[in-house]
Amino acid sequence: MKQLKIGMIGLDTSHAAAFARVFNHEEDPFHIPEAGRILKAYPGGSRLFSESRTRVEKFTSILRESGAGIVEAIPDMADMDAFLLTSCDGRQHPEQFRMLAEFGKPVFIDKPLACSYADALEIVCLAEQSGTPVMTASGIRYAAGVSELSVNPDEISAAEAFGPLPLPEDYRDYFWYGIHSAELLYRYLGRGCESVRSIHSAEFDLLLGSWKDGRQGIVCGNRTGASDFGVRLTTGKGHLIGLQDRSVSHIYTLTGKLKTFFETGKPAVEPQESLEVMAFLEAASRSLNDAGRTVFLKEFH
Repeated sequence: MKQLKIGMIGLDTSHAAAFARVFNHEEDPFHIPEAGRILKAYPGGSRLFSESRTRVEKFTSILRESGAGIVEAIPDMADMDAFLLTSCDGRQHPEQFRMLAEFGKPVFIDKPLACSYADALEIVCLAEQSGTPVMTASGIRYAAGVSELSVNPDEISAAEAFGPLPLPEDYRDYFWYGIHSAELLYRYLGRGCESVRSIHSAEFDLLLGSWKDGRQGIVCGNRTGASDFGVRLTTGKGHLIGLQDRSVSHIYTLTGKLKTFFETGKPAVEPQESLEVMAFLEAASRSLNDAGRTVFLKEFH
């Protein structure tokens, strides 16, 4: 099989450097030689988000050093076989995906898919209309230590995913880091959430989700310095608890899924599940900004 030629869009995140190591650096312990190679990269960057505009130059240099050619526009990548849309400002994703959809080739959209349910829906609908394979996921969904707890999903009555939850002033609250824990929650509960409400304090947020079959899904996010991601599953046989194993790159474990996606066009996470993750965060955000009221996903889903 020929080596896949990969294009990267958005050099404003540490994920860009991590993907470069896995795809391009043969000496890296997490390199996957058969996954393809990043041959072209478009810097991008967002003026709306400080975490983006201050890092483009740094990660552009890293991608250039990894062997990627730096291009001036997304259309310059038309000859690539697949794409990594890594722009960290999810508000840019609809516009950038519209350009990529013209190529009709597999596109992985790094977290978050978008910064609103409406934008996420636009992306998924365009993917269907254009026949463009699309996949999105947080690497935490597949991280070592938290993603492979041995349990029958039917036995889970409640799941709690926890991790850091910073709330930048220039990004839409839960969509920046809440996506990680929300993805881990859906790793075990799957679709079926009906409503979400948020409980907010200076150092901690709880996002409380109710599933239509009675299961409960909780995201616990902190701003106290506890940086571990983890999950606790409640079953009739007791609790199962997992903590992320940071000795294994979660970008590496994610890339194992991307290799199959790029080769087959079949995403590891179905778009409808990814849309519901966005709906979960949309509902939580609306609750946060409306005195903690319970928000039903049917309001916009």
